[in-house]
Amino acid sequence: MAEPVLIIGGGIGGLTLALSLHQAGIACKVFEAAPAVKPLGVGVNLLPHGMRELTELGLQDRLARIAVETSELCFYNRYGQFIFKEARGRHAGYEWPQLSIHRADLHDVLLAETRKRLGADSVVLNMKCISVSEKGTAKFENGASIAGSCVIGCDGIHSAVRKQLFPGEGPPGYQGINMWRGVTRMKPFLTGASMAVAGWLEVGKMVIYPIRKELDGEGRQLINWVAEIQSPRNVMQDWNLGGKIEDFYPTFKDWNFAWLDCAAMIRHAEQVLEYPMVDRDPLPWWTKGRVTLLGDAAHPMYPRGSNGAGQAILDARTLTGCMARNPDIGNALKEYETLRLKAANDLVLMNRANPPDAILREVWKRSGDKPYARIDDVISNTELVAMSESYKRVAGFEREALSRRGSLV
Repeated sequence: MAEPVLIIGGGIGGLTLALSLHQAGIACKVFEAAPAVKPLGVGVNLLPHGMRELTELGLQDRLARIAVETSELCFYNRYGQFIFKEARGRHAGYEWPQLSIHRADLHDVLLAETRKRLGADSVVLNMKCISVSEKGTAKFENGASIAGSCVIGCDGIHSAVRKQLFPGEGPPGYQGINMWRGVTRMKPFLTGASMAVAGWLEVGKMVIYPIRKELDGEGRQLINWVAEIQSPRNVMQDWNLGGKIEDFYPTFKDWNFAWLDCAAMIRHAEQVLEYPMVDRDPLPWWTKGRVTLLGDAAHPMYPRGSNGAGQAILDARTLTGCMARNPDIGNALKEYETLRLKAANDLVLMNRANPPDAILREVWKRSGDKPYARIDDVISNTELVAMSESYKRVAGFEREALSRRGSLV
């Protein structure tokens, strides 16, 4: 029996890889450092390129039942004035939906399906990786040493596998933007399936969208929101670090718009987490011998553009396709790197400079941060559409190109 692929990390990328490898008939096993599975984080967006891959894994219907299918993305200034909106997912003519979902709900589905399809022992908890060898062996904190056909580092922004490949890299880079992420039970806003982005970083910015459908007989949804401000704070990168409303609420206390009372939404939050906006500089390579990186371990990026989970999913599917086509493990890993490294690195840089919310930056600059009578007096719709389409091309979900390309696996 061939040695299994050793997947270090049981997050979204690692579990998608496990399901994909199983689908392709390739043995694998997942090793997760956490001693228990706990609900982490808040909202995640699955864009059409990611949903195409999860659909090919047979997961669309299950995810759609517990998520909100996003219908539109809307931009506003910090006074609540309309800037731009566009349809999203199937509402924009894609073959696949855009889903907004609680990260814990997405992870639960991926974990349950992995255990169902690969076996109850396919994901091993409390296995903290401390080192790997280029020959495909992983050593763990509990003293275990396990040999595999290869080792895939899917262990996130603090990846132990990446640290071994690049020991002098240092911590993630903080550029002075802090985020507070929360969820609030409330009545729907706009269409009930809208994603809204308002303000700009110099004066406060918010991203808001529903992630669970009707929670009760009164039609309330679980609304995910992210409040971002420029700040010298650089708190530990921990998706479950509790945040305090008083640290950021003064910036948003007057945000009571005709379409949503943002201040009240913040005050009524049932959970608030704090997290700095960080990424890492692009790497020149990911693969050494029979070891490679995937997802946030390979290319952590600013969470602007709703793309982190999608890129990890694309990595997993691309890697599986390479391994299915190429029996030489080393060559398969290098082919994966060739296909994904530049694309992912380009997106890391795009998320720094010109993500979709750069629309807000342009309006803030051109308007002088003042209300306007008409958005057309500030910026043309043609420019706004061009900015949005440019990001989709770099991120890999331009509609026609996505429909034309063949399956990754």
